[in-house]
Amino acid sequence: MSYAKEMPSTPSAETRSVPCGAPGLAVELRVALMRSVRRIRSERSDDSLTDGQYSVLAVLQSGGPRTPRELADVEHVQPPSMTRTLNALVEAGMVSRTEHPADGRQVLVAVTDAGAAVVKETRRRRDRWLTKRLAALDPDEREVLARATEILRRVVAQ
Repeated sequence: MSYAKEMPSTPSAETRSVPCGAPGLAVELRVALMRSVRRIRSERSDDSLTDGQYSVLAVLQSGGPRTPRELADVEHVQPPSMTRTLNALVEAGMVSRTEHPADGRQVLVAVTDAGAAVVKETRRRRDRWLTKRLAALDPDEREVLARATEILRRVVAQ
């Protein structure tokens, strides 16, 4: 089943061509990316976690222990918001806090085995969902998406 059939859309949205001019393309691309991200995010292994909580787990899983301030900066949130997120993750057993080795006034937050398992399973589910959808496309469409992936990487790096 194609993604377009799973997501509610107007018939004209499925048949119209995407404008190539920057303003029109920006609108169409933004909507398509937002819908794609929303759908991919729904593939998770623990429905009790918010997107923000999962994002913190993923940052810790890939980047190692960090201070709450560093996490707030990475996640572009205020420190009080990060404190609430971390408190919920500690309570759920997904992260642990330890004393900072160089600065006793700070703590380091690290993902626990349980948190790492959630990240691993969620990534597996998301990759499986997307792989299945990509396999339904023809090779030319997959080639276009491969090129678009490189272009999108450049766009977000600017």
